[in-house]
Amino acid sequence: MFKTIFGKLITIFIVILIVAFSITGIMLNIFLDKFFTDEKAKALESVSDLVDLTFTNYLYSYDISPNADNTRLEKYLNDYLAYYGSNTYSIIWIVDSKGHLKKYSKMLPQTIISKYSDSSGYVKIPELSEKLETAGTTVKDVGDFNGFFKDPYFASLGDLWLTVGKSFTYQSTDGKDVLFTVYIHTPVPMVKIARNTVLEYFLLSVGVAVIIAVLLVYIFSLRLSKPLKQIKNAAAKISNGEFEKRLDIKSRDEIGELARTFNQMAAALQNLEEMRRGFIANVSHELRTPMTSIRGFVEGILDGTIPQERQNHYLTIVRDETNRLNRLVNDLLDLAKMEAGEMKLSLMPVDINELLRKCVIKLETLLLEKELTVDADFEEDDILVKADADAIERVVYNLIHNAIKFTPAGGNIKLLTIVQKDKVEVTVRDNGAGIDEEELEMIWDRFYKSDKSRSRDKTGTGLGLAIVRNIINEHSQKIWVESKAGEGTSFTFTLERACKSPDEQQKK
Repeated sequence: MFKTIFGKLITIFIVILIVAFSITGIMLNIFLDKFFTDEKAKALESVSDLVDLTFTNYLYSYDISPNADNTRLEKYLNDYLAYYGSNTYSIIWIVDSKGHLKKYSKMLPQTIISKYSDSSGYVKIPELSEKLETAGTTVKDVGDFNGFFKDPYFASLGDLWLTVGKSFTYQSTDGKDVLFTVYIHTPVPMVKIARNTVLEYFLLSVGVAVIIAVLLVYIFSLRLSKPLKQIKNAAAKISNGEFEKRLDIKSRDEIGELARTFNQMAAALQNLEEMRRGFIANVSHELRTPMTSIRGFVEGILDGTIPQERQNHYLTIVRDETNRLNRLVNDLLDLAKMEAGEMKLSLMPVDINELLRKCVIKLETLLLEKELTVDADFEEDDILVKADADAIERVVYNLIHNAIKFTPAGGNIKLLTIVQKDKVEVTVRDNGAGIDEEELEMIWDRFYKSDKSRSRDKTGTGLGLAIVRNIINEHSQKIWVESKAGEGTSFTFTLERACKSPDEQQKK
């Protein structure tokens, strides 16, 4: 059951409901017990006032003459006490200050009378822990009334009774005040009946709420698990190489965000797989062509197909192709290290203007062969940047070398350095054939070569610009290209400016 989301949700939800309703039920039970006990006590106290009024009328109407007949008066009092008792399901006693039972609403059996009566014939009622010696005093007690209600006669009603006692004073015939106490007893189970009725409705509502909650959780879990199953199935297909699989989940919650992220991941994996296949195809192509040439020329020399006077010429081609293979392998290794984050830069202040001059000098032979002019426009004579000198020299060398390849004979190459606050922008611009707009984003891809490149130069590996961008990225800087077909191309990259002196370092 715990292996599925539905099982976990249902179990957790039911546990939460049980704990919540149990705590609520316990607190409600305590509250209702106190509430109904207090309400019943207030009701019994009101009845005691009515008993007081009735008993007062009885006392003042009672004829104490020797031959007086008070039968009807006695009946009047007993009927009212019985009426009040039946309406409140209680026993009403009127007790004098000495604890003798004077009047009561329910006849007690002889066993009770004999057990508690004294020599004068009055039934002696056990006193409460607190004596009611002052008129108007009220006490409330829940228990067995000092053991009185433990008698087997009351067993059917239980030994817990709610007792409300209230004292009153009456004036006797000799003018003295006499204290009487009205005790009203009702079984606690009768108080609990009302409380239990409320609890029954509460438990019923709990049961209905649990059923509805379980249904809602079931529906919710289905809606939750359905997209998760779709994600699981899609992930299984992607793991089998079906990278074109996409999810169609439109929700705006976390599941929807997960689905959108999953689709982005699938698209990235698909692009990566296409790049991997393209990379393998390109590497195979780049390796196959020179190796085929090398094998053909070597076999021609060995079997005598190539005459001896031409062998040096073809051996020179074999050497050039071998050098090309060496450059390709080295570039692949360098690019792999960069993409794996294994390239470690040694950052130090470098004069970028001087580095540009060195690269021009290294490429002087190629510039002279095509009769190209180089214009340098440096904003300041010495501009120090924080960079790895060898890595940035490779960047500049590649960019100028590409400019030379694509600039026609007699053309112009321009080098610019511009200071932008804490950055330095370096630009290599030519007036060559330019790059078509749809090709601008692809020039950074490995082994990408435009048709122009293939027609003009076959010595490149197609990895130069990919390496350039990785080096700039390792410096946490930017590089971009601007070009129009027939108007030339401009490559620009940024570097962090370095301070010239310790004083400038402190100011910065």
